[in-house]
Amino acid sequence: FPQCLASLAAAAQEETWQSRQQLQAQRQEMARLQEELSRARQDGERWASALQRAQREALEREATRGAEQARQQELIRDMKKRLLELLREKDALWQKTEGIDTPMPSPVPRDPGLCARCHKDFRLLSRRYNCSRLCQGKVCHTCSVDMGKHGRCCLICYQQRHPQAT
Repeated sequence: FPQCLASLAAAAQEETWQSRQQLQAQRQEMARLQEELSRARQDGERWASALQRAQREALEREATRGAEQARQQELIRDMKKRLLELLREKDALWQKTEGIDTPMPSPVPRDPGLCARCHKDFRLLSRRYNCSRLCQGKVCHTCSVDMGKHGRCCLICYQQRHPQAT
């Protein structure tokens, strides 16, 4: 019986030693896994921080882009206003300078097929108008001004009748 007891004790010691070995291996594995978990959490925090920084930078870029777009739209509006002003000024100057070359109405040319002002030939595409004012000459579309219900008159007659247009 003592021999049986001794073999049981030896088996128990062997089993205890194996259990201790397994427990130690499991503790080492657990320590390794905790270390990996700690590294994974640190990586997660770094990635979250990087994501927040990237989102913040994207919002700042979007705000800057929106402000730049608003400035460009304002510049376009200002340029369109200035263009309209320049066109109006050009038209006013063109009307003032039109007819400076001939200060007085010239007599009607002998050839009824020519404009009284620029001496252009009246053709199918260049229409002839009778001046309804002083000179009663025949003028082309370029050398005449639309007077509405009163018809058209040459630029010189119009400027004499409306001196504020010059």
